Amino acid sequence: MYDDHYGLTGRPFQLTPDPKFWFDTATHRKAMAYLGYGLSQGEGFVVITGDPGVGKTTLMGHLLGEIDRERLNVIKIVSSQLRPEDLLRLVCAGLEINASGMEKADMLAAIERGLHNVARSGRRTLLVVDEAQALPIESLEELRMLSNFQAGGYPLLQIFLLGQPEFRLTLAQPSLEQLRQRVIAMHHLEPMDADEVEPYLIHRLSCVGWRGKPRFTNDAVAAMYRWSNGSPRLLNQLASRVLLFGAVEQIETFGEHDLAAVIADLNGDTPISGYTPAPAEPEPLELREIAPMAMGTPAPPPAPDPMPIRAAAPAPAPASAGDPVAQRIAQLEAQIKEQDEALRRVLTLLVDWVETNDASRRPDLSALRGNAA
Repeated sequence: MYDDHYGLTGRPFQLTPDPKFWFDTATHRKAMAYLGYGLSQGEGFVVITGDPGVGKTTLMGHLLGEIDRERLNVIKIVSSQLRPEDLLRLVCAGLEINASGMEKADMLAAIERGLHNVARSGRRTLLVVDEAQALPIESLEELRMLSNFQAGGYPLLQIFLLGQPEFRLTLAQPSLEQLRQRVIAMHHLEPMDADEVEPYLIHRLSCVGWRGKPRFTNDAVAAMYRWSNGSPRLLNQLASRVLLFGAVEQIETFGEHDLAAVIADLNGDTPISGYTPAPAEPEPLELREIAPMAMGTPAPPPAPDPMPIRAAAPAPAPASAGDPVAQRIAQLEAQIKEQDEALRRVLTLLVDWVETNDASRRPDLSALRGNAA
């Protein structure tokens, strides 16, 4: 819909990774340098990690689009809790080996023969494993064993591992020490910087015939960066919704207010309008006291309500004979009332005594005033 409205030849912000839209950020340039170094070495493991949506799959697609397939045989695997046997079957499929009914030892022998055949054709074999954080330790160990295959002192297989940040914690386990020693390069993809967002948007729009429409103000670009935190996938999600919103509302230049409306919609809130929500009911006191202690400190039991003090209340109703607490409260209230009445009587007598006796004891100061004059 919006591509027709803006005269575009395709969808510039699709969520599916597409190497055609490759954008060279600083962190992606560094990752490409590590991958290129790894390919030049032709051995060991290269590990690329990053949060979901930062462009790991697009990075690898761009790399594979640049290499000479006449010199490199590439096997791609997307991991999903693959057991060692399942992993070996996928490697066999990448080498065009029918592994049906094979035991593990037979598959390993077939893989080694297949790697030798590829090498005799003048090519090397590169195994790319995406979502490597989902691989069990046993499967990672199986990959290490595959990297040991050699011919004439040269490795027959090189392995690239792409994974989310927790994959680094997996690699740090003592049981994977031998695999870590075979890692020749490792890089963590970071989100793009704030000053890369606008060039990124222009680049992707230009890939589908953009001629200056739509446009984004600086405030709109800043809002897009704040919401996405520089994640390309989140940025694509937001930009796609913005263009759809613009096509419906006939907008050609997006400002911060337009972005706020789309972001509110994405966040599941009411879009910005004249609507003012009713004030929320105050939370019970108990919730406000307990909530700050939710980080692990056990909350103390709630304090009992303070005893109400009724200064001039009528005589308390008789307490239930079977309720000792109520009887005790009634006794205390009666004592308070009696003490209050006694105190008032004493104060009244004291005031009367002072008023009747103070005049007789007060010294006559008129003589002193006359002498002073």
